[in-house]
Amino acid sequence: MNDRYAAAGPWARATLPDGQQLDVVVTGRTRTRDGRWWYELEAVLVARTRLPDGRTVAEPTPVAFSMPADRVVPIPGESYDAVPTNGAVAGRQFLVENLWRTIDGPSRRLHRRDCWQPSAAHRRITTAEAVALLHNPDVAPCDICHPERALRRH
Repeated sequence: MNDRYAAAGPWARATLPDGQQLDVVVTGRTRTRDGRWWYELEAVLVARTRLPDGRTVAEPTPVAFSMPADRVVPIPGESYDAVPTNGAVAGRQFLVENLWRTIDGPSRRLHRRDCWQPSAAHRRITTAEAVALLHNPDVAPCDICHPERALRRH
């Protein structure tokens, strides 16, 4: 393998939909709104390249794609500590959602981070902030993910 790609990032093994396995470079991890983890990957494939002198050669070329995390396995000896991760902010395990203002009800709703219920109008908060919000009459816990159950031990 070309040294340029050896240093590109940690390698992993991806299983393609047809069952083939492919060694790939891990470039990122993303957690989608539905709670699923996806890996951002690059497969180093061969592309035809035309040189200035007119010759055509085969050159390694990275091709970016995504796969669900359950189809990607680590390769022993590789470190994934430096892989950029989106969707899992350390210490921010809860969401507070802004609701349409109601006359008698709460204007915000508290959710666990993996809840599928919140709208786009939300922000991540720490566990300590979530505990404080549970005692705020303007905030209601979600009746789908029940963040108050996870917060009982805090």
